[in-house]
Amino acid sequence: MSLAISKSYGKQFIAGVWKDGSSGKTYQDLNPYNNEVVATFILGNETDVDEAYSAAKEAQKAWKETSVEAKKQVLMRAAELLEQRKDEVAAIMIKETGSSMAKAQIEIKNSAGIIRAAAQYPELMTNPRVNPSVIPGKENLIYHVPVGVIGVISPFNFPLVLSMRSVAPAIATGNAVVLKPDIQTAVSGGLVIAEIFEEAGLPKGVLNVLTVDIADIGDYFIAHPVPKVISFTGSTAVGRHVGEVASRNLKRVSLELGGNSPFVVLEDADLEKALSAALFGKFFHQGQICMITNRIFVHRSLYDQFVSSFVERAQKIPYGDPSVDPNVFIGPIINEKQMQKVLNVIEAGKTEARLVLEGQRIGNVLTPFVFADAKNDSTLAQTEIFGPVATIIPFDTEEEALALANDTPYGLSASVFTSDLERGIEFARHIESGMAHVNDQTINDDPNAPFGGEKASGLGRFNGEWIFEEFTTRKWVSVQREYRDFPF
Repeated sequence: MSLAISKSYGKQFIAGVWKDGSSGKTYQDLNPYNNEVVATFILGNETDVDEAYSAAKEAQKAWKETSVEAKKQVLMRAAELLEQRKDEVAAIMIKETGSSMAKAQIEIKNSAGIIRAAAQYPELMTNPRVNPSVIPGKENLIYHVPVGVIGVISPFNFPLVLSMRSVAPAIATGNAVVLKPDIQTAVSGGLVIAEIFEEAGLPKGVLNVLTVDIADIGDYFIAHPVPKVISFTGSTAVGRHVGEVASRNLKRVSLELGGNSPFVVLEDADLEKALSAALFGKFFHQGQICMITNRIFVHRSLYDQFVSSFVERAQKIPYGDPSVDPNVFIGPIINEKQMQKVLNVIEAGKTEARLVLEGQRIGNVLTPFVFADAKNDSTLAQTEIFGPVATIIPFDTEEEALALANDTPYGLSASVFTSDLERGIEFARHIESGMAHVNDQTINDDPNAPFGGEKASGLGRFNGEWIFEEFTTRKWVSVQREYRDFPF
């Protein structure tokens, strides 16, 4: 089966079978740049959710007992296949998601890295930790065991990597998965992954992918009795609801939600390096990233020069159709609803701050807008914009900058630029966020570092030992190696 867009991409993948959904409702998956049809789906409904979870529950029984080596072979083969077919996958992502070529390549590389990191988990499942006991002659063995079935809900903006970071670790730790990608990017965020793992030899039913409209299934995916963990990436508003529904059903959740990431330029920063990082951190993938640089705070001694140089460079960023020009950095906004949301924020911003660069709408593409002299309590500064709109705010002291950076309900990512690395580390430690970066922009991920947020930006952590803990549970087995006296 080729990864070129094909008939399989109008299907769901349940119990190892490519099949139409049961709703009879048709959905057209559109290229956000020109609205051409990428794939047409007959969507699923609650019947398909039941079938997928039932298949996952049954398949997991054998998969959890599969040997360490067999699990590792499937995972390593999946990583190899993804890399071998990177050009095909990138072409799909560009057409379906509006991704630039650079962004598609980064996403594929990171996804392969996630799979390879997860390939180390099966061995960790077999080695118990041994703890001493207060009871003479007793030995405590603590095992990590699979939770069973994990339901994964992933978003449109980084569909491949934000699905894979849950799917691969869940499979590696002996669980089965039902994945519901955003319907707008169901190929990149789900069906590509299903096909890769199918060819890698993953047993049928261990991974299932649904193409469903939330309007047809409501909370059924979350409230269903089979999954023990729900992994959700998306907006804070929806994440709160996911958490509420899951908690009523005593399910664990892993929630990676919205952000309002600050980018702080202290007075001793290298201005050229800070500018380059800020431009990338603000405009990468049209600003449609949870970790995107949303507020840029610049010390007043550097402020005027920073603003003028930022505007000059922003005007030169290539934009257009990423499927035609591989140098395009700013592509289309995902849909008209999101476009209107961004335009509304821009209109509000014109009454709140100084518009120093007025972009334009060209079809579904929005070129950079830059606002200066904004207040931190403005609509511009307090909205997760998800578009190519930069907000620059001056400050006078380091203490003020820290207070401004923390003055948000969110706490996902942050960054600070300074020539004094120790000062930068100390500043970063005091930002109320799950991640903070010194002399770098805010969009960072690493399979060897905990990824996640504080406050309204989520619960739990992805990557490495942290996702290993999220997707397993602990089993205490005690062994009484010396006879224990009882009073009866």
